[in-house]
Amino acid sequence: MSAESPILFTIDADGIGTLTLNRPGQLNAFDLPMIDAWRAALESAEADDRVRVIVVTGTGRAFCAGGDFDEMAKFSELDSLGRKNFLYRHVHRIALTLERMEKPVIAAINGAARGAGCDMALMCDLRVMASSATLAESYIDIGLMAGDAGAWFLPRLIGTARALELFWTGRTVDAQEAERIGMVNRVVPDEELMATTYALARTIAAKPQQAVRFFRRAVYQSQTMALATHLDMVSSHMAVLEDTPEHRDGIAAFRSRMRGAKK
Repeated sequence: MSAESPILFTIDADGIGTLTLNRPGQLNAFDLPMIDAWRAALESAEADDRVRVIVVTGTGRAFCAGGDFDEMAKFSELDSLGRKNFLYRHVHRIALTLERMEKPVIAAINGAARGAGCDMALMCDLRVMASSATLAESYIDIGLMAGDAGAWFLPRLIGTARALELFWTGRTVDAQEAERIGMVNRVVPDEELMATTYALARTIAAKPQQAVRFFRRAVYQSQTMALATHLDMVSSHMAVLEDTPEHRDGIAAFRSRMRGAKK
């Protein structure tokens, strides 16, 4: 990808894939080429065996300002079916692609995330936020609602009442409040954002990968499962994991440490 591409994607030696939103002049607001490139980059990362963890961040002073206003003007010119299909065929593909992902995805929120940009961060598994960054579900101020699954993700993170307050007021949430109410996992000084995010990503990337992916499945699928169904599923996962080389190597290493401790 060239430096002018709306999405940049790199893979480092530790298996960390970095997806960078790259329209800094538009505060990384997304237009149609960008949203399609975003989906394609996620699909490519999922299929690439070199990638163990994915980091999503933005170029410049924003994470993502949501939908580009020029793109939104074109959107408004469509009839209602055309607008629905635009969301279904493009924007919704991000949420659905992330739902199907087996690899962990971490948002490094480097600056403002507004509307759909905020929701795109919520769709990631984990969120690390720069102390100067802000979040806002700003749809209400232009008479819209979250059409991209924000109303699905946010209540699951912070509860129904808090989510409704943020949707109905559109107010800005600073990093400290975002951490307190559970919108993000960690808040760090701006200059430490990427180092902290990559340290977390490398910790996860170094763990047994099949177990990492089974945990992801179990946590998300449990949200729509009865307990008995969940237990049936995880018993199968456990049985499979006991056959993996990573499990056998982990047990051997544990026994070696125990023998050393007894000497």
